[in-house]
Amino acid sequence: MTLSQFNEAAPAPIGLRPHGLNKFIPGADRIVRDYGSLDPVLGRIGSLEVRLATTAKEIRRAQRLRFKVFYEEMSAAPNGAALLSRRDVDPYDAICDHLLVLDHDVKRKPFRPAKPKVVGTYRLLRQDVADRHGGFYTKGEYDIAPLLKAHPDLRFLELGRSCVLKPYRNKRTVELLWHGIWAYVLHHRIDVMMGCASLEGTDPRELALPLSFLHHYAAAPAAWQARALPKRFTAMDILPKEAIDPKAALHALPPLIKGYLRLGATFGTGAVVDRQFGTTDVLVVLPVSAINPRYIVHFGPTANRHAA
Repeated sequence: MTLSQFNEAAPAPIGLRPHGLNKFIPGADRIVRDYGSLDPVLGRIGSLEVRLATTAKEIRRAQRLRFKVFYEEMSAAPNGAALLSRRDVDPYDAICDHLLVLDHDVKRKPFRPAKPKVVGTYRLLRQDVADRHGGFYTKGEYDIAPLLKAHPDLRFLELGRSCVLKPYRNKRTVELLWHGIWAYVLHHRIDVMMGCASLEGTDPRELALPLSFLHHYAAAPAAWQARALPKRFTAMDILPKEAIDPKAALHALPPLIKGYLRLGATFGTGAVVDRQFGTTDVLVVLPVSAINPRYIVHFGPTANRHAA
């Protein structure tokens, strides 16, 4: 998850707020996202709602959730700023759209208005936005320039920084996140989704089974390939194909990566060890044309049970 360099035109990270009275006024906040004709509320199942963040406060709440999951629950190593703010913040937050899952069925605190709880988040970065601000986050780990150049007429969307609060890691929350992503993909006419997905741990030998499975059984075809940067490249073909038990390998994969596989995703060449976050990252590539049709029906606009 190492950051690539931003150009000087990049805006300041959301949440720093160096000036302005809103930080002194309880409840006041500024709108930082206007989605035009796209309603930010994208769907709902029971008490859970999926929506796009529109205010700096909502983005900060997503950053707090990321801190809780990545730094407190998992093994990411926070810097001083993260420790002080209790938020996972990087410069890409300022240019990305932030997808949230909110739980409206939460206990109200005394003397405070009811406030839904942020229980899941995804970060979305469209290619047109990335091109104006120094490129995708993924380029810090993978050489994606040839991939983008090979498909100049297609619109890419980068997915990243996904996490869900532990009690909500179930089918319903994941389905709601994907319903939101699909609504966003349709609205912006996205052709390809991509991004880094993580396996917990930094020793590839301990991850030999899932990494080797992805290499031998789910490698992206030549037209959709990208390699880890030479200085960060870690081989994934640790085990020969004949030594892999596919069922055991699938069981060893994180739920997020298994979900990508079900949708029809394939994976780039080489993994990247991210010691700050305590993970080993792989590159996910998912052309919309490759998505299993039954999932398009399931998450698409005709899925009335997701209606907002």
